[in-house]
Amino acid sequence: MVVAFKEENTVAFKHLFLKGYSGTDEDDYSCSVYTQEDVYESIFFALSQYRQLKNISLGTLGYGENEDNRIGLKVCKQHYKKGTMFPSNETLNIDSDIEKDCVHLDLSKSPQDWKNSSFFRLEFYRLLQVEISFHLKGIDLQTIHSRELPDCYVFQNTITFDNKAHSGKIKIYFDSEAKIEECKDLNISGSIQKNTQYVLVFDAFVIVICLASLILCTRSIVLALRLRKRFLDFFLEKYRRRVCDADQWEFINGWYILVIISDLMTVIGSILKMEIKAKNLTNYDLCSILLGTSTLFVWVGVIRYLGYFQAYNVLILTMQASLPKVLRFCACAGMIYLGYTFCGWIVLGPYHDKFEDLNTVAECLFSLVNGDDMFATFAQIQQKSILVWLFSRLYLYSFISLFIYMILSLFIALITDSYDTIKKYQQNGFPETDLQEFLKERSSKEKYQKESSAFLSCVCCLRRKGSEDHLIPVT
Repeated sequence: MVVAFKEENTVAFKHLFLKGYSGTDEDDYSCSVYTQEDVYESIFFALSQYRQLKNISLGTLGYGENEDNRIGLKVCKQHYKKGTMFPSNETLNIDSDIEKDCVHLDLSKSPQDWKNSSFFRLEFYRLLQVEISFHLKGIDLQTIHSRELPDCYVFQNTITFDNKAHSGKIKIYFDSEAKIEECKDLNISGSIQKNTQYVLVFDAFVIVICLASLILCTRSIVLALRLRKRFLDFFLEKYRRRVCDADQWEFINGWYILVIISDLMTVIGSILKMEIKAKNLTNYDLCSILLGTSTLFVWVGVIRYLGYFQAYNVLILTMQASLPKVLRFCACAGMIYLGYTFCGWIVLGPYHDKFEDLNTVAECLFSLVNGDDMFATFAQIQQKSILVWLFSRLYLYSFISLFIYMILSLFIALITDSYDTIKKYQQNGFPETDLQEFLKERSSKEKYQKESSAFLSCVCCLRRKGSEDHLIPVT
């Protein structure tokens, strides 16, 4: 509901304050204008819409104070210092230092007074951008239907007319940043408050259970570390050699560590959830990350119980055996992947939408590795430069051939090899480590001692019974 409220308000703001907005953004910006008249009309349209917002808006909106604690619009323009430019004569005389002028427009003045202001006489040859910023307040009432208290929002809206390219096209950006604030006075009757208390009690119960699990698992880890230290000292003193790392990790139960992390996230996330429910905090993102990740770890931990069955334990054992090899292989393949990423960004960035920045390039290449959107990537390259077009073909063919036919196949082969090894071990038995040999030796000694003591006690009893056979009672 929070995300939907923010997104729907952003769309509504674009329709309200952007003249001629079609409902879909053009590339990375909202819309564009191409004449001076369109620029002036777009600016004064936004100012006029803000002034009569309460009469035209369908939302529960009101005016908010800006950073100067004033209600109204703040308009700023950036431009180069005075100069002259004659494109026909290929002459330019301009100071590259940037000046910024701002004015605050309150609601007491009419739009005609704003139009007559000298501030809005723009010199487009040195204009860089015009920025209109204003704050609006709103209340999300849809939470009431879910029996929750409503949230109060502050929308920091900014309309930017970008003319930095001086290409005859001014791009108009609309940015809306929503902040959730605590409502100062809530007076809502009904069953909402009672429902909130039930949820808070349930959250408290979850926290208590997770704290108990956290304490018990932490205690087990501490005892295991103490036992590990005793074993290391004993092994070093008895056999004069150090225990290998694999045997040392046998004392640490990884599932307990997973449970500890999951419990910590659940406790912190539940506390944040209780505060959000009580409208004392508004950090939805951190709360959702904690609770979502803890839920993931809980379901992963269920695999532990399936591991008691040999048929289901193959997945866990295969992951444990293949993980070190896979990580080393990924480190080597990652160097080649980064090389292709930087190369594609530098060479193909100006000619292809999917190679404009590093993040987009990495996502595009990862999609190609998985066989997604291959033809579109080939087809969208611009053929303005034959040299770049030929390079793009060599680049894409070599990347796809190398990663799909070689690197991805080797990656799968590593996991398959580990799987085959685990299957053989399950049939013929796993190789014993130093720790297992030590435990086997100790258990055999203890069994021998028990059998010897039982044999001796049996012999003693037989001797005692045999010696008593020749006795004759005397009366």
